[in-house]
Amino acid sequence: MEISKNKEKELFITHLFDAPVEMVFQAWTNPEQLTKWYAPDGCSITYKNLELKENGSFHSCIHDPVHGPCWVKGQYLEVKSPERLVFSMTLSNEAGDTLAATEAGKPGDWPLEIITTVSFSPVGKQTKLTLHQSVPEASAKENGAYQSWIKMFHKLEVLISQ
Repeated sequence: MEISKNKEKELFITHLFDAPVEMVFQAWTNPEQLTKWYAPDGCSITYKNLELKENGSFHSCIHDPVHGPCWVKGQYLEVKSPERLVFSMTLSNEAGDTLAATEAGKPGDWPLEIITTVSFSPVGKQTKLTLHQSVPEASAKENGAYQSWIKMFHKLEVLISQ
């Protein structure tokens, strides 16, 4: 894949978890665990549907008491246990209709579809997680998406340490 020199830097986050790869991967692929950490602080997530398998789809809502509901739909493009997850994310409404970024309260430069790639690598008894999203890093930091990932990783750390 050729990358344009003018392309904005995309979002990359790396986090080291004090748990084996299989445990961290399971927290991303077990619906019961996913609902416990996959929402920023003060928020919760519900799934209208969740087919957590390759070519499976999802339709979820993050319930934010300040900003209101944020509906997202997507598809799991790759599920390779315990090494990698790749999924698409598109802003939507409760009915599953695709929304433009501005209709969903995001900045106008927010991509219609985001591809999220999560890689899991063993580092001794720990797991190095690398998250890449096809969204400009500056925009993700400006609208809080970056900070939300950091907070969710802290929630995940607590969950897997129990």
